[in-house]
Amino acid sequence: MMRFRNKDLSMKLGLRLICLLASFFVGQAAFAQDEDLIARAKAIQDKILTIDTHVDIPFNFSTDAYDMMKPGPRGQQVHLPTMISGGMDAPFLIVYVGQGERTTAGYAKALADAFTKFAAIHKLTEEIHPDKIELATTAADVRRIHASGKKVALIGMENGYPMGKDLRLLDQFYDYGARYLALVHNGHNDLADSAQPDKRHNEPAAEHNGLSPLGKRVVRRLNELGIMVDVSHSSEKSTLDMLAASAAPVIASHSAVKGVSDHPRNLSDAALEGIKRSNGVAQIVAFDSYLKAVPPEKAAAVAALDKDTGVDQPGGRQNLTSAQLQIYDAKMAAINKKWPRANVKDLVDHIDYAVKKIGVDHVGIASDFNGGGGIDGWDNAGETLNVTVELVRRGYTEEQIAKIWGGNLLRVMSDVERYAAKTKTRAK
Repeated sequence: MMRFRNKDLSMKLGLRLICLLASFFVGQAAFAQDEDLIARAKAIQDKILTIDTHVDIPFNFSTDAYDMMKPGPRGQQVHLPTMISGGMDAPFLIVYVGQGERTTAGYAKALADAFTKFAAIHKLTEEIHPDKIELATTAADVRRIHASGKKVALIGMENGYPMGKDLRLLDQFYDYGARYLALVHNGHNDLADSAQPDKRHNEPAAEHNGLSPLGKRVVRRLNELGIMVDVSHSSEKSTLDMLAASAAPVIASHSAVKGVSDHPRNLSDAALEGIKRSNGVAQIVAFDSYLKAVPPEKAAAVAALDKDTGVDQPGGRQNLTSAQLQIYDAKMAAINKKWPRANVKDLVDHIDYAVKKIGVDHVGIASDFNGGGGIDGWDNAGETLNVTVELVRRGYTEEQIAKIWGGNLLRVMSDVERYAAKTKTRAK
């Protein structure tokens, strides 16, 4: 038998063994605690309705290149099987058209592109997979479809550019199912100033000093139709103008908050408070560069990649083929490995801030999947539960989580519907 003659050595080895054993038991306890946390979050997720207010779709949506039942390239982040496994119930599928030339030809192409996406969503819900997902156009529809066991599709529009200057087109967008509209995207348009002017065309910081006169008419017509007004991508002045002009609650469909990270796309405290006063909701988005500051080296690498692949052009990544998207995402993954992305904790930091600032009744969640969104821990629909896990970890109750994950948005949608119904009654 081996004997230690050096008492100091024997004591050091004994202490090391004790530390290893202590570390093991602490690890086991933490593991058990995490298992309990996940189980509690899963029980909540199974009971509540989860609405993601921003999932982009490419132009090949509802084709063999992007079939919602067949997971494809990494950049296709939302499919029905992953929605089921992750607990995502009701995504707003987005009719997005990038800002282009404000000419007759530009408006015509934008309108055609918008209707291509409307048609793809209707094809999904009416022809391809009607037994699995159904289009909702009212808050009551959302609840009914969810209760039936099917997934819910809703439609949002990002950028008012496709309407050009023709207000009558808003009625057509409503008829095709649009239930929110963001007046502007990157680059100013005829309706409002953008939070991010188009640097490629040397746009000034402001063109209209907020909403244009046409933009104010658009807000009024959206109220009358029952389409939610969305301030995401709007400049600060445009946002405040929309809040002042709207007689119905207003949303930010996919934004983060300046109080945590000072990005031009994020909501100021004044904007948050305005959303609360309107009885609206701010949907906090899982977008890396909005959630935390990006190192200059990473920003330069991403800008170079976007330029090389054409992602910096109107339409961005949605213009890429499946093969190009795979290459783009592989290169982006290498960039994110060198400079890690924001994670679920960063997302919930923004949610925490907004809840403390304007209350739990005015905060929600969005992913911006397929449009640049995705963070560590929530990079596709299958990881949706991880957000709920972090909310449970922070002490949010089931009732609060139900509000954040969809209850608040449905309340706003119902209020906007009621305002529109009253307006139509008065018009008679």
